[in-house]
Amino acid sequence: MDAQGRGRAGDDNVDPADQWVFDPNTGNYELRLDPAGQAPARPSDRKAPGSRRAARQQRGEVGDTDTRPLPTQRGRRGERPEDGAGERPAGGRAAARRAAGRTATASPAAAGPAGRRKRKPKASGKKKALYWTSGVLGFVLVAVGGGAFYLYQQLNGNISKVDVGVENDAVSDGPVNLLIIGTDARSGKGNSGYGDAGSVGHADTTILMHISKDRSNATALSIPRDLITDIPNCTTRPEDGPKKDIPGEHGVRFNTSLGQEGRDPGCTWRTVEKLTGLKIDHFMMADFNAVKELTDAVDGVEVCAAKDIDDPKSHLRLKAGRHVVKGEQALAFVRTRHAIGYGSDLDRIKMQQQFLSSLIRKLKSDAFSSPGKLYDVSQAATKALTVDTGIGTANKLLDFGTDLKKVDIDKVTFATVPVLDNPNDPATVILDQAKADPLFAMVRADHALAKHKKGKKGAVKKAPPELVRVDVTNGGGPIGSAQETVDWLQNTKAAKLSTNAGNAPAKLAATRLEYAPNQADQAATLADWMGLPKSALKKSSQDAGAREPMKLVLGKDFKAPGTPIDAPTETPDGVQNVNADDKNVCAK
Repeated sequence: MDAQGRGRAGDDNVDPADQWVFDPNTGNYELRLDPAGQAPARPSDRKAPGSRRAARQQRGEVGDTDTRPLPTQRGRRGERPEDGAGERPAGGRAAARRAAGRTATASPAAAGPAGRRKRKPKASGKKKALYWTSGVLGFVLVAVGGGAFYLYQQLNGNISKVDVGVENDAVSDGPVNLLIIGTDARSGKGNSGYGDAGSVGHADTTILMHISKDRSNATALSIPRDLITDIPNCTTRPEDGPKKDIPGEHGVRFNTSLGQEGRDPGCTWRTVEKLTGLKIDHFMMADFNAVKELTDAVDGVEVCAAKDIDDPKSHLRLKAGRHVVKGEQALAFVRTRHAIGYGSDLDRIKMQQQFLSSLIRKLKSDAFSSPGKLYDVSQAATKALTVDTGIGTANKLLDFGTDLKKVDIDKVTFATVPVLDNPNDPATVILDQAKADPLFAMVRADHALAKHKKGKKGAVKKAPPELVRVDVTNGGGPIGSAQETVDWLQNTKAAKLSTNAGNAPAKLAATRLEYAPNQADQAATLADWMGLPKSALKKSSQDAGAREPMKLVLGKDFKAPGTPIDAPTETPDGVQNVNADDKNVCAK
């Protein structure tokens, strides 16, 4: 393989577009990078005899630009062999194409109905999009993963790997959690002018993407870099040295989970698992160049500004309105924060979510409209990536992307992990536990993020806190749960009419709320506070007296007040989120 990644050692003049061959068995073009003497790339078992370069030299076509059309279908099954079409001329497929071209040129009469090759029907909208590279970036995998474009051995050399001590299979039967990391490392080509001059390569941008078990939806959780959290102990496994055990830290910035003290992506992996309770399957990491090179490869990404933006820090200058950005300007867009919102990292996350959503749409619509562009995107993507060993080859990336191909763009939701200002340090944030816990529980339960629907038909009106009257008993929860719950209801929810009724007469496996028909509004309020599933609500047949309380029995599934009994099925109020298919998001 040569340094330019053309797929043929010692042959610098082979155009990538000239390596696409139509396969009549699949109805798709395939990229054939098989050097002489090696087995052809998948899926075909056929070799392409002869040298395309030699054939081009004979025709005088060798040069910087190949303007010939892509190979087209010839000799399809069921067609009559006209003018020797049933025989393949000596010299292989290239000679067959030349012979067909000469026949068409020399015999105008053959252009009639009997001799002319049938025009290939115009592809439908779905088939017209060439199948993508399975590994551009994690969020792109979900948008357009899978299909007939195969990553070949040529691309393996582009991919960097890190051994995190876990090697999960590329394909899983269950949900998939993919950790996407953007580092601010200044090392590497073209990165010297960006980021913190003293940075060791921190986790500047981190997204945990959860893909549902049935591959019907995906949730991308952005984790603020300045979140104060705990970093667990981790072990690094460098290729050029022995293992190194790195002690954890308590109450530090999340972004120091990478780079600081020599931590690698495996340390960020374990930090996110501890934070969210989700088990990670794979990671992908990229530096500043990924944004520049990938946007160049797709001819730019459309973004929107609700006002003029002039950020001297990121050097982003945009007039209000829609713009197509790529290269340096695209990088400036995802790095800017001082000229938008409150100038915080949370505002920058919104910019990144807008950009990534638009990138997904671009890739889904027309980024792969030609083999040359597809080749450029696959090269840019694989060169930008560092991944875990579980997806550390082109074939594994292909399998991974193919597994995720069913997720539609309108079923991809970006959300930000909810945080609060840190009262001890205004430059950092802390987890908003009341919102984050149900959000994490929702993702762990494999529930799709959906916007909260106000005023649903048939919804029960909720009672105000001061009217919620309930007796709480412990029927299987931790010792002291009844009193702890009453204290929480009275002090946190202002439900002053709640009472500790001691231990329940019998143990229950699941928490239960018993209420009367005329207490439905109170039950709705309490169920919302407690995160009770519908199965926990038991309505009696008769109305209760004016001072008669509901009965809440805490079962073995009860953990603590404020921790939902069941994962919510709708996005908790106050959690910032945006659908990847929303084209009306603009930076403010």
